[in-house]
Amino acid sequence: MSEETTPTAPGPPRSGVRWRRFAAAFGTVAAAAAGMIMLTAQGVLAAQFAISGMPFTVTADKLTGTGFEQFATLDQMIEDSPNQGDTGGQVLVMVSAIDKAELTNLCQSINLGGVYLKITAGNGDKPVFARTLVVDGDEINGNAAFEKIDIGQDASTLDKVPGVKGNPGVFSQQADSIVIENLRQNNYATTAAVFKLPNLRMAFTPDGC
Repeated sequence: MSEETTPTAPGPPRSGVRWRRFAAAFGTVAAAAAGMIMLTAQGVLAAQFAISGMPFTVTADKLTGTGFEQFATLDQMIEDSPNQGDTGGQVLVMVSAIDKAELTNLCQSINLGGVYLKITAGNGDKPVFARTLVVDGDEINGNAAFEKIDIGQDASTLDKVPGVKGNPGVFSQQADSIVIENLRQNNYATTAAVFKLPNLRMAFTPDGC
């Protein structure tokens, strides 16, 4: 789920590909994204919502998916959000969409200031299952493998995830399938048409994922 076709070696938090740098390398992406407020996924669910601006961590031992798309956009916070900092209330993100996904040993956590809200699910032989999974994030680490990948496609012509497309002129990529091992993401939003979490556990903990 990066701009390169070669797998990315796993690493500690915050050491992976920065999608802000990715977008900067493709000036047309940043220029087009400037007019793409809240276009996370056109026509899929009610995916257009104001983000809190608080990033959360997602990890999984393995993600397996069929139907994969990825493109850049801007997410929007509410007006005068206390979390906007110097961003102006907008966060440049890479939208990663998967038609059908399974995740083994999923962990999601958010730092609430001295304590974490942590969610775990999909351990053992019952992975988490998601349909039309759409994730907005700015960093990802892991070992990735794609099948039949197209890189540099116009985001408005994507067709691997029904109902999910970007804006015309925006750089994107899509593939028939994707596998990521030792996945770690820094995300701002997630939506799904279906999200099944076997062995779900939610708790406040002293440490995150």
